[in-house]
Amino acid sequence: MIDDRTQSGVPILARHRRLRQGVIGCVLAGLAGLLAAHHAGAQEPTAERSRPVAVLVEVDGAIGPASVRHVETAIAEAEERYAEVVILQLDTPGGLVTSMREMVAAIIASRVPVVGYVAPSGARAASAGTYIIYATHIAAMAPGTNIGAATPITMGMPGLPETDPNKKNAAEKTDEDKPSDDKTEPVAPKDPAKAKAVNDAVAFIRSLAELRDRNVEWAEEAVRKASSISANEALRLDVINLVSPDIEHLLSDLDGRKVLVAGKDETLSTKGLTVERIEPDVLTEILNIITDPNIALILLMIGVYGLIFEFATPGSIGPGVVGAICLVLGLYALNQLPFNYTGLTLVLIGIVCMVAEAFTPTFGVLGIGGLVAFVLGAAFLIDTDVPAFQLSSTVIAATGLASALILIVLLGYVLRSLRRPISGGVGGVVGNMAKVMDWSGTAGHVWVHGERWEARASERLEVDQQVRVLRIDGLTLVVSPVLTEASPEQSQEQGV
Repeated sequence: MIDDRTQSGVPILARHRRLRQGVIGCVLAGLAGLLAAHHAGAQEPTAERSRPVAVLVEVDGAIGPASVRHVETAIAEAEERYAEVVILQLDTPGGLVTSMREMVAAIIASRVPVVGYVAPSGARAASAGTYIIYATHIAAMAPGTNIGAATPITMGMPGLPETDPNKKNAAEKTDEDKPSDDKTEPVAPKDPAKAKAVNDAVAFIRSLAELRDRNVEWAEEAVRKASSISANEALRLDVINLVSPDIEHLLSDLDGRKVLVAGKDETLSTKGLTVERIEPDVLTEILNIITDPNIALILLMIGVYGLIFEFATPGSIGPGVVGAICLVLGLYALNQLPFNYTGLTLVLIGIVCMVAEAFTPTFGVLGIGGLVAFVLGAAFLIDTDVPAFQLSSTVIAATGLASALILIVLLGYVLRSLRRPISGGVGGVVGNMAKVMDWSGTAGHVWVHGERWEARASERLEVDQQVRVLRIDGLTLVVSPVLTEASPEQSQEQGV
């Protein structure tokens, strides 16, 4: 006998149980496959990111806000990709002190070894570049390059320290007066502000030299005496670690070296690494353009005059939008630069006076005074002796001339307005012709000078009839119909 709950000798419940287990197993197997595929897909870019590379970032030119952003972005990307090293290739005449310190702080805080490399041949790491090279974990130079001349000039300091006034000038010394050796002790500048800047710079570069275990004495000499040396001399004096002709040789020379990064000793494995150059992003390029003091001043002027035009002709929209954008960019750029508060105050006073001249004409008194204040303020605006971050006299003259031309145009417009007959208000309405728009009885509305006025007359008027304004009674015009030339029939009837 076969039980009614079995089929072909196999219990129905057992068959269902095995079927259910098979379905569940297939589903689990499918999910496992999907997870494995997803994991492999996720691991592939991770593996690509973690593939050892050497990140190359080039800084060519003066050190400024754009250079700092470029280096910080490159270091962050190198950390994200677990790069073996960051090669900071430098060719700079110097730059802003604030930007240099920000870049040094980014290098010291980096979790990836940063190799400072002065290249190509003919390049230099002068002034701020010297501090940056000292801050890097490993310093290298290409043949035919130089480093040094790190005396701060932000406050208008000379390249060399001042001599003792009690001693004779070098040009006046005789052979008997000259010391037997060429070594002279540096003399601190007499100006307390200059002495403060020099001592601060010396302390800073000494701390970097001690941090990287490099020549401390020469570092101080580079600041106090503006000393500069070649690549081979820098290697001999233990200012740098390597002299390498190109990136490929540099990576080979770095291989196996030990460096201290974020408090941990690391051994570099750089031979044969792929070098990936980090290009400046769009924001860095924009920052590089607008932080040019000349561009910043031009943006500021475009912004001011754009807003003046917008306020003078409400509804034009375009000049107001462009002016607001340029004004914000100009002010942001100035905020990134070492500006002088006196210069900025004079520029603002000049702009306010010229704007006031546009809206409350004083026959040039405010305008000329504002122009003078603007030119003087522009000359004092940027507080640095770094050539790349100084305002050009040509730009100052051009913006001053443009402001003068705009001022002349405004004054001419004011004078012409004073000579022009009154065409608006009471004086411009009384005695003029008007057109009846609607009328009921002895009152209605008329159109005169592009305006709709309430009006009244001593008789009934027709729509579109021409009338003359006799006077204004409050806000109501008193009008009368315009008499037309009498027809011949009317003339005969009147006995003319």
